[in-house]
Amino acid sequence: MGKIEKKVAVVLGGAKGIGLAISQRLAAEGAVTWFTSRREEELETAKSKISGTAMPLQADVSQKNELSRIMQTVSEKSGQIDILIINAGISEYAPLEEVSEQHFDQTFGLNVRSPVFALQAALPLMKPGSSVVLIGSIADVLGTHGYGVYSASKAALRSFARTWTCELAARGIRVNVVAPGPVDTEMMAATSDEVRKSLTSAIPLGRMGQPEEVANAAFFLASDESCYIAGAEICVDGGMTQV
Repeated sequence: MGKIEKKVAVVLGGAKGIGLAISQRLAAEGAVTWFTSRREEELETAKSKISGTAMPLQADVSQKNELSRIMQTVSEKSGQIDILIINAGISEYAPLEEVSEQHFDQTFGLNVRSPVFALQAALPLMKPGSSVVLIGSIADVLGTHGYGVYSASKAALRSFARTWTCELAARGIRVNVVAPGPVDTEMMAATSDEVRKSLTSAIPLGRMGQPEEVANAAFFLASDESCYIAGAEICVDGGMTQV
């Protein structure tokens, strides 16, 4: 029997990369796993890769009304949410001189605004013992050229984890962050060998992470194995920001 058998999980942005790995792990451990994507073809492909109870939902999580629809659907079909994983996000290069209103609003809209209203919509379905896992980034503590807006958005997410822990602990709901470093996803595969070598050279373990390794940390925080951990950030970065 899995460690989260019969629990209900919702993974926002759970159809590819790190999100897919998390959906796969939660479903394999026995959770009824709802996962979202804006693209129907991504959902279909992801479902074929998930062993367990996988429930795809096509939705644009940057829209508040779509978040409400997601939670309403989960409420009608599953009745509760035990695990909420907020993974959907965007990262685009833009040095200060090139930051546009559109770039700023789009980044903060998905990376910061969406998690606020996602958790707000999910709260009525969450009971004591529930867990919220925010997928952040080690960018929240780094100054990386051209990624100031993205880094600030992830720092905001880290801050929310602290505040939400204070606000929700009395209700028995834990909030934590998983902060990945460079991870070998499709997006990273599209970068040049030079960029990949530069990133790898800064990682003490000498390699990029795998999506499954990030999923391991997310699963730990989602499960009762981490029942005394709240408001924390687990960095899955091969030691990149730790030494």
